[in-house]
Amino acid sequence: MKKLSVIKIGGNVIDNSEKLHQFLLDFTALPGDKILIHGGGKIATELGVTLGVEAKMVEGRRITDIETLRVVTMVYAGLINKNMVAQLQAKGCNAIGLTGADGNLIKAVKRPVKDIDYGYVGDLDASSVSTETLSSLLNAGLVPVFCAITHDGDAQLLNTNADTIAAAVAVAMSSLYETSLIYCFEKRGVLRDVDDENSLVTEIRMEQFDALKEEGVVSGGMIPKLHNAFEAIKSGVSAVYIGKADELPQINGSNFGTRLIK
Repeated sequence: MKKLSVIKIGGNVIDNSEKLHQFLLDFTALPGDKILIHGGGKIATELGVTLGVEAKMVEGRRITDIETLRVVTMVYAGLINKNMVAQLQAKGCNAIGLTGADGNLIKAVKRPVKDIDYGYVGDLDASSVSTETLSSLLNAGLVPVFCAITHDGDAQLLNTNADTIAAAVAVAMSSLYETSLIYCFEKRGVLRDVDDENSLVTEIRMEQFDALKEEGVVSGGMIPKLHNAFEAIKSGVSAVYIGKADELPQINGSNFGTRLIK
């Protein structure tokens, strides 16, 4: 079975042009088939302010009304995605920039309104991903670069969490490839002390997850990230890593970030 790396890059790296340049060099150098997924960082919020569209957040999640959807589509699918694709082309990586709507690659469902109306936000699962079309792009030697915009199949674009897209793509493609899911952000991985880079937890098994939550080692935005990651492992992804973007070249050794295992 061929190997595939599904890599998600966080906003903190996208916001820093030097870090992004270095990450894209390292990504280009990775051997084998690969898919890149990115969010939006602060740029969408900053442009929104310029256009008179204030960001509305609830528990760290963006409420996507119609004006916000227009802004995030412009920024994620336009400015950021095409900038990254152009940089990858300059580095010799034959990238193709995509939303979920392109080639009907990722179809989402608008999140139902419960306690909070998140607006035009998409939820998805592994069956949302068109594995046949995606693998045909990989077989053609292209490197897909997805932004965090999907669609519902009925002409509605949806803002979708990039971590969730990465997990869904990795799970879907694990039926065809030996798939690794790699979350790259600004920290070395899961840290026992968030202010101490040397307190890295190098390995987490599924049964340790609840204990680490109770201890407060895993908290805030790391909880849904790890929850998604373990669900991906349960569903066939061979390994999940969480680590620092500038340490990506170490991924094939034993020194990269936190490895999550079944």
